[in-house]
Amino acid sequence: MGITYQKEKQIFNLHTENTTYQFLVDKYGFLLHLYYGKRINGDMDYLLTYYDRGFSGNPSDTGADRTYSMDALPQEFPCPGTGDYRSTAVAVRNADGSYSCDLRFQRYEICKGKYSLEGLPAVYAKDEEAETLKIYLEDPVTKVQAVLLYGVLPEKDIITRSVQIINQNEEKIELIRAASACLDFVAGDYDLITFYGRHAMERNFQRVPVKHGKQMIGSKRGSSSHQYNPSLILADSGTDEKNGGCYGMAFVYSGGFEAEAEKDQFNQTRVMMGLSSDQFCYPLGKGEMFTVPETVMTYSSEGFGGLSWNFHRCFRRNLCRGKYRTKQRPVLVNSWEADYFDFTGETLVALAEHAAELGIDMFVLDDGWFGKRDDDNSGLGDWHVNEEKLGCTMGELIGKINDLGLKFGLWIEPEMVSEDSDLYRQHPDWVMAIPGRKPVRARNQLVLDFSRKEVREEVFRQISHVLDQGNVEYIKWDMNRSLADIYSSVTKDQGKVLYDYVLGVYDFLEKLTEKYPDILIEGCSGGGGRFDAGMLYYTPQIWCSDNTDAVDRLDIQYGTSFIYPISCIGSHVSAVPNHQTGRVTSLHTRGVVAMAGTFGYELNLGILPKEEKEEIKQQIKTFKKHEGLIHNGRYYRLSSPQTDEIGAWAFVSEEREEVLVNVVMLAMHGNMTVNYVKLQGLDPDGIYEDENGRRYDGVGLMEAGIPLPIVAGTYPAWQIYLRLVKEENENSDAK
Repeated sequence: MGITYQKEKQIFNLHTENTTYQFLVDKYGFLLHLYYGKRINGDMDYLLTYYDRGFSGNPSDTGADRTYSMDALPQEFPCPGTGDYRSTAVAVRNADGSYSCDLRFQRYEICKGKYSLEGLPAVYAKDEEAETLKIYLEDPVTKVQAVLLYGVLPEKDIITRSVQIINQNEEKIELIRAASACLDFVAGDYDLITFYGRHAMERNFQRVPVKHGKQMIGSKRGSSSHQYNPSLILADSGTDEKNGGCYGMAFVYSGGFEAEAEKDQFNQTRVMMGLSSDQFCYPLGKGEMFTVPETVMTYSSEGFGGLSWNFHRCFRRNLCRGKYRTKQRPVLVNSWEADYFDFTGETLVALAEHAAELGIDMFVLDDGWFGKRDDDNSGLGDWHVNEEKLGCTMGELIGKINDLGLKFGLWIEPEMVSEDSDLYRQHPDWVMAIPGRKPVRARNQLVLDFSRKEVREEVFRQISHVLDQGNVEYIKWDMNRSLADIYSSVTKDQGKVLYDYVLGVYDFLEKLTEKYPDILIEGCSGGGGRFDAGMLYYTPQIWCSDNTDAVDRLDIQYGTSFIYPISCIGSHVSAVPNHQTGRVTSLHTRGVVAMAGTFGYELNLGILPKEEKEEIKQQIKTFKKHEGLIHNGRYYRLSSPQTDEIGAWAFVSEEREEVLVNVVMLAMHGNMTVNYVKLQGLDPDGIYEDENGRRYDGVGLMEAGIPLPIVAGTYPAWQIYLRLVKEENENSDAK
């Protein structure tokens, strides 16, 4: 059983296979956090201490007792107006203009299975895989209620949290801050790990000590953003890939967010994750409920590698949905970097013919197939096929591609509209625009108000009409600007628009997946601008970055891998000199890097020399041979491309019988030294054999490593496949 309750002490325990999360209800009805970490059997209430703290207030319930203060006690769901001067998980503006919200325990429920959230993505599980704890809190004055939701997946070492805020008052209230998870630690020296970036250079790993004050990341761009990923890791100061304790939090939401770590005056650390407070003011009338998006939490005592494995297993099996959740993904070629907007139906078919010859599975037609769309200045919103440009109907083009033995995929950008479009000319009020102000443009496009049902329905109708013209088996869903001019013409409560916009996107995606359950959808927002757990619920893979340079991708994919599974990372081999950086790397190196993802190509196959075409054929065979290991095996980071001379990673099957080691040399010097790659996750009693018949001791591979050859050249790469041949060591000259 994952959830237990001790009636005598009013202590709740949330147990997973390797962790325990514990809190209690104290005599005043406050929820006090006790412990989160390695699995325990005892009660941790002895950690609570009570002293007279200077300038720390005391609830009126305590009478003359100055030793009790919410300003110093660890809490599950901190609120304003209780004497706690740290960041709070919720803030409400009451009908009388006050901001107080004193939520006290009322009751609890323990339910079989995992809770779900209406209109929002969330981790799911079979009834036998999970349990749910519901904690009901209420403000005795305003009657505002909060239902804290805890989902426990014991085998995955995953705990999820969400909150429902319900107004039971006769008068309207306004929710102005909402977090779904708070972790309070009474002691410890921690490092905060976040993933920052920019367009074409997303999710860079950053590790800094948690110091006094607040350290915050977030996005107010209307999407989770290229700049900061909605995830974080809090780690003991000595934690590395294999050793040490660390906590991970990932927000299952694709809009604005805030995440922060605060070290307070008493050296306690509070970590929170929730919605962005910027332009957020959500009204709730009597009986209305607001749901805060879910936060997924996990703890590992085995370093970052164990933490990542917990997230990867959960996201692959309990967040991604649909036909392609575990199914083999097609190797594709995307037309974008081959032709950009400059194509005809004939050139597309020619590219597809080359793809078929090389063993590629799918052809994807990117931007430029619709409306008046020969550049990025017009046409968005007019989702009708430009048959003059294609020289045929969409159905006929799809038929030609299918006749070559290829699947067909299509690019769309449903949330956007060009000012030079029929849709905008007919419905200028359908965009986000502030009356009387000129719009903020980005990429010469505006944002459709997806908080409005009629807008979503019209776009859905247009796109469905296109999809129904042939056998479309893949969609690339793009979103190429940040939101600004936040205003909807159909509501007076503009503080609700950003949240309702994201729910509108989810509504559209849900209808799309319901109507076309066999279509593989790849999320994209200028590459990785909306790479989050919320999108994975609808799109089991996401285009990792518009930057396809193999060397830059090592950093991008390294940071991404801490939270997200390899099977969701869209990664392609592109042309050289690279279109984003101008860098030249070998086709082999580009292939090795792209295989740490969904794998595909984004270049003009027709102009490649014969030897490179043969190499592509071999790359595809290699990827298909190892795809099960790559996408379902355990992923190990064997180096840091930010600091080491090599970028190295490995995939190890759960039975530890297969290993695929991948290495890219990043630094070359005169009189070069030898680099050794130390493996992880092998059977220590096993013997492993490479494809040349050379045998290695399992412990030796992990403790001493494999030496890399010294070769001349720029960014050489290696793939080493090993398989377990003997479960016990024996004396052998081949070791």
